[in-house]
This record gives sequence, C-alpha cells and structure tokens, in this order.
Amino acid sequence: MKIKYLVVGLAMLSLRPVVAQEKPDVRTLSLQEAITYALEHNEDMQKASYDQLSAKYMVKEAKSNGLPQVNAFGNFNMYPAIPVQVIPNVFEGKPDEMIPVQFGTKYNANGGIQLSQLLFNQSYFVGLKAAKSSEDLYRLRKTMTEEEVMYNVSSSYFQILQTKEQFEIINANLARLDQLGKILQLQYENDLARKVDVNRIKVNKTNLETQLQTLTSALDQQMNVLKFFMGMPLEEGIALTDASILLDTGVTAFNSSKDLVQGQTQLELLNKQSELTELQMQNIKAGYYPTLAATGTYQYNAMRKEFNFFDTDLPWFKTAIVGVQLNIPIFDGMRKHSQIKQTEYTLKSLEADRQKLTKNLEVELENSISQLQNSSSSIAAQEQNVALAQEVYDTTNDLYKEGISPLTDLLEAEVSLREAKTNLNNEMLKYQLAQLGYLKATGDLNTLVK
Repeated sequence: MKIKYLVVGLAMLSLRPVVAQEKPDVRTLSLQEAITYALEHNEDMQKASYDQLSAKYMVKEAKSNGLPQVNAFGNFNMYPAIPVQVIPNVFEGKPDEMIPVQFGTKYNANGGIQLSQLLFNQSYFVGLKAAKSSEDLYRLRKTMTEEEVMYNVSSSYFQILQTKEQFEIINANLARLDQLGKILQLQYENDLARKVDVNRIKVNKTNLETQLQTLTSALDQQMNVLKFFMGMPLEEGIALTDASILLDTGVTAFNSSKDLVQGQTQLELLNKQSELTELQMQNIKAGYYPTLAATGTYQYNAMRKEFNFFDTDLPWFKTAIVGVQLNIPIFDGMRKHSQIKQTEYTLKSLEADRQKLTKNLEVELENSISQLQNSSSSIAAQEQNVALAQEVYDTTNDLYKEGISPLTDLLEAEVSLREAKTNLNNEMLKYQLAQLGYLKATGDLNTLVK
C-alpha cells in the first residue's frame, strides 16, 4: 500500500501535466508562471513596491519646503497677578521717587495668520536633488528584490524537477525489481532458485523504498520552500511542468567580464548610494550659506479686565507686519567640518564596496561560464554513460534469463544504471543552476519572464 500511495502521489506531481489525472484544486505552473505569481504575491516584492511609492511622496515633501507656508494661530492668557514695574514718579514731579505701576490687564487674547516664503536656501535645492535620487534608489532596490525573487523561485523550481526525475528513476527500478522478484519467487517455490537470491531482491527493494520515502519528504519540503518564495499559501496544491533556460549561443564569447557586470543592479545601487552621499556632503556645505525668507503676520489683539471677549461692543486691535528674515551662520564649533569629514570617509568606504562587489560579480560570472562549459561536457558524457549502462543491463538481463549470468551481476548492472541516470540528473541540475548564475551575474534574470 505504501508503494501504491507513493506512485499515485508521483503521478499527481508528474513532470508532464495530465489534465485527466489532476485534481481540480491543483494548479499547474510553468517556470514563467511561477515567477510571475511570485512577483505579484511575494512579501518582499510588496514591501519594495510600498517603499517605492513612499519615495514619490518624499519628493513632494522636499518640494513643499519651497512653497508658501501659511499658519493660523491663537493665544489666550490670564494673569491672576498682573505684572508690576517700578518707574520714576514723573506724574507728581518727583523723578527721584520710584513708584510701582501695573502694566496690562487680567485677560489677554490674540489671533491671526502668519505667512512665510522661502527666498533663498541652498540646502533646499540640494534637498530636491537628493529626494529625486532617493526615488531612483528605491526603484533600484525594487529591481534587486525582483531579481532575488526570480533567482530563488527558479532555483527551487529546478531542484523540484530534479527530485521528480529521481522519483521516476527509482520507480522504474522498483518496477524492474518487482517483476524480477515475482519470477524468482515462482522459481524458488519450484526449487529453481535459491532463497538467498529472493532475499537479495527484497533487500534492494527495501533500500529503494527507503530512498523513495526520503525523496517524498524532500519533495514536500522543496514544495514548501517554493511556495514560500512565491508568496503562495502552503495548503494550495501545485504541479510543475518541464522547464529550461535558453541562452544565447554567443554569451560565452566576451572580451571582459568587467564590461558584462557593469549593468548589474547591485552595482547601480552602490553608485546611487554614492551619489546620495555626495548630495549629503553638498547639503552640509550649504549650511555655510545664509538663508533668506519673507514673512508676514496679520493679527488681532484684545485686552480685558473681565472675561468679555465675545462682547461685540468692545474693540479688538489689529496689527500687520511684513518683513524679511536673514540668517547668517558665523561659527558652529566646527560641527559642519566634522560632518563633511565623516561623509568623505563614507564615500571612500562605498568605493571600496563597489570594487569588492565588481570583483565578486566577475568571479561569479567566470565560475558560471566555467560551470556551463563543464556541465555541458559532463551531460554529453553522462548521456553516453547511461546508454552504455542500459546496454550492459539489457545484456546481463538476457544472460541471466538464459542462466548464464548470476543474479549478482544483474543487480550490479541495475545499480550501475540507476547511478548513471542519477549522475545525469545531477549534471542537468548543475547546468540549469549555472545558467541562473550567469543570468544573475550579468543582470539578465528578467529574461526569464519575457
């Protein structure tokens, strides 16, 4: 029953979708469809989209500082003890005599509107450039997130296909051993085979069944990982189709790997960070410039001995002020100088990061091309090896049926055939992952969804 259950499960997850055998709630996905789904539902992609939208409003926020600023204000004060000042007693002609005098009233209120307009501020113009560069930065971050999602989904997708191929290899071997076991059991019952030969078949079958159980667990885990990268609910059923990446046949012919990696999103992101740091330095230097703003205030004031501000017969006194405000920085204790030095070292650190990243991308590109070449040769060799192993198995099987070859030779030939197919399967996966590595290093992962 266990083998039957596994075979049914394998049929549902077949590399070749069969509509008649699928359940209605199982979704069949190609590699392109899986990536497209992930770009719409992956949580990191959603977060990157929100950050990019937020950056658009950062630009608007920066622009708003140069627009007129209008504010209304109101103020009410009550003095339980009215302020007292001492002045010369000029009222009675005694200037040498000081007398206390109360100034003001117990209740005071005022309200009005204040307007200000920035006329000149060097930091404002630098801030506009920085806000637009920040928008580009978040756009690049979203692009880099897209590339990470595409790479993770594709890598998981290919690993699942490899596991499914391994299922087919083991199931084919199980079918052969099952048929051979039935023949041996009949021969043993008729005293034509030894008990030890029957047991050898059972041992090999048990080993394969154990491998099948391990693969079943591995497949479930790989499916969960793929759904995680796609942003898909774990309970949703999916089936995968065959997938391959078609690279331009001339991609390995290049003059300089450094030229190929220059368009990489990670490098563009570092360049944009350097640009923002440069603008940060300009903004600090702008603090040495004076600032100029126009101001205007229009307000009403009222002073009362009693709280009767709503009495329309009592006056409110208006005041209007128009002017300009000039601020000239003189000395800040070397604060801006220290900030500029910090920014200079930040730029040097970013340049070191850029050089390191460039070298790392060149290494990844060189390694992926080398792996592509090696895997291509290995695949050709393994295909020949599979054909040879199949020929050895078929010949040994015929000799065994004729009673010329012992059972051990047949089992060894079966194991060799399985290993040859497994090695070919592994080389196919290496080749596909090398293709992914090449596309990642050159910044061309988006071709997977085109």
